[in-house]
Amino acid sequence: MAENTTPSPSPLARAERFVWFTARVLEQRLFAYHFRDGGDGPVETALAAYRNDDGGYGHALAPELRGPASQPLHTAYALGVLDGIGRCGSRHIEHVCRYLTRISTRDGALPALHPVAHGYPAVPWLPVAGEPSSSLLATGPVVGVLHRNDAWHAWLFRATEYCWAAVESLTDTHPYEVRAALAFLDGVPDRRRAAAAAHRLGTLVRDRGLVVLDPARAPATPVAPGYAPGEHHFAYDYAATPGSLARGWFTDAELARSLDHLAALQRADGGWPAGGHVRAPGTAAESRPVATLRALLTLRAYGRSPA
Repeated sequence: MAENTTPSPSPLARAERFVWFTARVLEQRLFAYHFRDGGDGPVETALAAYRNDDGGYGHALAPELRGPASQPLHTAYALGVLDGIGRCGSRHIEHVCRYLTRISTRDGALPALHPVAHGYPAVPWLPVAGEPSSSLLATGPVVGVLHRNDAWHAWLFRATEYCWAAVESLTDTHPYEVRAALAFLDGVPDRRRAAAAAHRLGTLVRDRGLVVLDPARAPATPVAPGYAPGEHHFAYDYAATPGSLARGWFTDAELARSLDHLAALQRADGGWPAGGHVRAPGTAAESRPVATLRALLTLRAYGRSPA
């Protein structure tokens, strides 16, 4: 009998099959854009389906947050998509900033969850409040993207000051808030101040055990309070690209171990696990392609081509 010499599919080919089988149109278009020379126009068209008349985004664009209502976290997700395809221009920014101005808190920042979500499925870690407080989790990524795209809007001034105050006063935090702080610091124009704030934040992350530096020890490492079992964060979760200020938090060996771990997380079906709190089958199904794209882009950013 002749030996079967058919090569095994590459990690990228396996991921592509997973995306076409399971992903929303948006993630399919994003995969095509980033890995198959697809255009940016189809991505923008797919994203527009999530936009509401108020200028915000909803309809579970960020899969863990359900319901049609516009929410700051959905808008942060949308801006991240537009930034990634180079389409975060003045037309989008003007509409988005009008929406952000209308929903801002008294200090000019964004709540994690706007009260308009009342009546729709809500995640327990983001309770609906009548008068919600400002949240770095929602404000940091939005402000960072807008600054990175040289946006100028009145809304940005107070929101930026809020982010500086929030980031520079962090003492008790958690991984997702740290990532939101990084999104701000990686985009804000004052690079010297950002570098100093990032250095302090990286020290806090390591001292508080908010990162698993040796993935082999993850099963025995406690998770952050309120996080799901096994919901650990690794070096690549913070330093998703070599250009991030968080890259300086980790040695070459620590980062390499984390990237080895990330590559090994690809499942037999070609996708990466969603991680975190998954509360419903629909959320899990929509979150895995998002996680898969994020993993592929991170690996590629560090020269670990999944092709």
